Amino acid sequence: MHLAYPAVLSALLFCTGLYGVLARRNAILVLMSVELMLNAVNLNLVAFDVWLSKAARDTLHSGQALTLFTIAIAAAEIGIGLAIVLAVYRNRGTSDIDRLRDSAEGHESDGPEGDAPTTDQTGKAEATA
Repeated sequence: MHLAYPAVLSALLFCTGLYGVLARRNAILVLMSVELMLNAVNLNLVAFDVWLSKAARDTLHSGQALTLFTIAIAAAEIGIGLAIVLAVYRNRGTSDIDRLRDSAEGHESDGPEGDAPTTDQTGKAEATA
């Protein structure tokens, strides 16, 4: 088999994962897209390891060893990421990334004019909210 077939499949998987990370608003779907990107990298590592092992007889199969490390890191990443998403969902009630970002930005002040009190016609000071 040619090296081009797994390389093209890996590129398609990576692009699909990248689209999922950029377009999705649900945090769990973003984590799944990151896993898809890591699987594309694993496919590339194994394909190039097989391709390079045909050229040299005595190889260490380092691509396959790196794939095992990548799988272990991906499993730890998805475990920690899912725990964080569940904790945020329990606290905020949503896992929508845009809503979480908007609610985090809403707690900040609007600038120097947002904290300054204003006076109305009667002379009483009011805090702008």
